[in-house]
Amino acid sequence: MSYQNPAPTVDIIIELVDRPHRPIVLIERHNSPLGWAIPGGFVDYGEPVEVAARREAEEETGLHVELIEQFLVYSDPSRDRRQHTISIVFLATATGEPIAGDDAKDVGIFEPWRVPSNLCFDHDQILQDYWRYRHYGLRPRFGFQSGEKR
Repeated sequence: MSYQNPAPTVDIIIELVDRPHRPIVLIERHNSPLGWAIPGGFVDYGEPVEVAARREAEEETGLHVELIEQFLVYSDPSRDRRQHTISIVFLATATGEPIAGDDAKDVGIFEPWRVPSNLCFDHDQILQDYWRYRHYGLRPRFGFQSGEKR
C-alpha cells in the first residue's frame, strides 16, 4: 500500500527594515505558475522548516534573513494546482538589496498599496492575513480554509 501525502513547503514574508514603511520582498516566478509570489519553496527531506525558510529566502532573493516568528500554516488542498502542499509561513526581516536568484525571474520591493494583483497560489490570502496582523495585531482564527465562513 502506498500513501499519498501533502508536500511541506515554506513561505517567507521578508520585511526590509532599512527602508521606510518596511516594504516586503516578492519574487516574480520563472516557472509555472507564473506571476508574483512570496519567496519560498519545498522543504528538503531531513531539513528543519526554519533552515528551509532561511535557505529558500537566500536562494530566491540573495538576502540573509532573520526569522522573527512562525506566522500561520496554510493547507487548503487547492492552494497549489500542481499538488497538495502545506505551507508554513514565516515572518522575517532583512536589510540590503534583494537580487533574483534560483527560480525567480525578477524580484520586487512592495509597500502594501503597491502589491501586484497577479499573485500565485493563495498568496493574496496570506498577504491579506499578514497585513491585518501587521497593522491591527489580528490573526485569522484557526480551522478555516479560504472561502469558508469565518
